[in-house]
Amino acid sequence: MSRAPRVAAALVTASALALAGCSGSASSGASSSSDGKVTITYSNFISNGGNEANLTKIVDAFEAANPDITVKVTTLPYADYFTALQTDLAGGTAADVFDMEYAGYAALQSSGVLAPLDGVDGAAYKPSLLDAYQTDGTQYALPSSFSTVVLFYNKALFDAAGVSYPTSSWTWADEKAAAEKLTNASAGVWGDYQPISYYEFYKAVAQAGGSFLSKDGKKAAFNDAAGKAAAQWLVGKSGTVMPTTEQGAGTADFDKNLFTAGKLAMWHSGSWMFGVVGQQPFGWDVAVEPGDTTKASALFSNAVGVSATSAHKEAAQKWAQFLTSSPTTVSVRLDAGWELPPTSDESALASYLTKGTPANRQAVFDSLDAVALAPSIGDNQTKMQDVVSEKLTEAAAGRLTVQQALDQAETEVNALLG
Repeated sequence: MSRAPRVAAALVTASALALAGCSGSASSGASSSSDGKVTITYSNFISNGGNEANLTKIVDAFEAANPDITVKVTTLPYADYFTALQTDLAGGTAADVFDMEYAGYAALQSSGVLAPLDGVDGAAYKPSLLDAYQTDGTQYALPSSFSTVVLFYNKALFDAAGVSYPTSSWTWADEKAAAEKLTNASAGVWGDYQPISYYEFYKAVAQAGGSFLSKDGKKAAFNDAAGKAAAQWLVGKSGTVMPTTEQGAGTADFDKNLFTAGKLAMWHSGSWMFGVVGQQPFGWDVAVEPGDTTKASALFSNAVGVSATSAHKEAAQKWAQFLTSSPTTVSVRLDAGWELPPTSDESALASYLTKGTPANRQAVFDSLDAVALAPSIGDNQTKMQDVVSEKLTEAAAGRLTVQQALDQAETEVNALLG
């Protein structure tokens, strides 16, 4: 992975989606000729910034295999993409196929702008990735790439402390016990680092056996025993086995710099950091994140959907499937290091698994066996994330108790959901 997952700077607004759902116009870019050949449009942000040529390779392979279909590509910078998508959806001029992030899927699906996808070869995808884009048993989008959060660890620090390396069977209790043994404040060495944030909290709630939102998504559900355990798990690390905010925690690249300096034994971070960390003299590897009552790993994913107003839905779906699951796509992505493809073909991943440090790259895929999907609430997504992160940070600083933080967060999140 070449970069960290990102939250859309401008989520598609509910009003724009409502307008799009009411629009009856066909996708403006689609066209057909008298000889039966069709042109479909594809709008994307995934290739911007260095992978445009890689996308062209996939398009060329698709058109060679489907000579009756031409794909017209529009590539936009990530910062501009969602504003443009909002405008196109509101005007009924969206591309036949377009990119999305998981965080925006629920709003898009509920607004009616996504065409249901029939006859998808589900066996071609990792089940948890495919399931993320289903609603009531119907597929509305296809995953195009993914990354997961894993537990990085410094082998030299573990060896020096006589602590066994993390395994996939570790629990929070195992991690806590190891972190306490590995922390050496006088030497400036910390045993653990896990950001005190919304993204870590919702996942920890799932690991404790709870849910962030109610089943209908209309109320906060994290202010219970599981939520309290999750909050205490995160907040309790601050100043004991990991640095406090005053010591630099939470500032840009602080955790990465601490790990690469050999001063951090364990680090909860994403697989997109493998290349950034690279080779280190102390030696490092990764493991599936520990859970409490159960495993639950954070998943970040991009996907593509077919516009409900497309005049050529069958051709559009062919392209969407090829783009997300074809051997060409898998090969191009792995060769280029262009995020990970959602393929279920283990043999196709051999080149990635044997690429070098970390040795246990399999942990990235093992994490998909138990996924905690980030709650998605539409327009107020960013506000919800900020509320939770702020209250937990206040608890870590001692300005709120864990229970006060959860009470206040619940009240404010419910107001956003209402």
